[in-house]
Amino acid sequence: MEVHDNGVWFTGAIDPVWGEYKNLPYTNKPFNDDITKTQWVSRGHRYNKYTGEIIDFDGLPDWVMPIAKTTGMANVGASLYKMTPGCILPTHSDTYVMYKKVHNITHNRIRRIVVFLEDWQSGHYLEVNGNAILNWKAGQWVGWNYTCPHLAANIGDTDRYTMQVTGMYEPE
Repeated sequence: MEVHDNGVWFTGAIDPVWGEYKNLPYTNKPFNDDITKTQWVSRGHRYNKYTGEIIDFDGLPDWVMPIAKTTGMANVGASLYKMTPGCILPTHSDTYVMYKKVHNITHNRIRRIVVFLEDWQSGHYLEVNGNAILNWKAGQWVGWNYTCPHLAANIGDTDRYTMQVTGMYEPE
């Protein structure tokens, strides 16, 4: 793991040994932070949807959780995420509302890791704490701690597939 910005975000890689992820029943769920969405609109962001399509909890293929558990975090949860062309998720910090509820926690030792399921393609974009992330290879990942600002966009011509892993870590 490589640490960036004094431990705010991280990068690493795992072997890309996953199963089918393209032809699964992804669904769109609305962005769950109305305050952030109101801020986006006030800045001129007006999109039909602010999130991609997701598979989580009971709908995950069998191969997802064994990979998620290799992250070294406790109480991991995972989802598969498909960002279709034209989907833009402006700068935000995750709120982890469902994760906190499921695990009955109030602390902020939560980390999210995004694993790229495919090599980077033109128009696929991720930014973490003001740093552009491009040209990734399948299996590379980017992670951040609790309130780290980030954004994602797909202004390309192909779907962008990732696996999101959320878990708790011990302070270093």
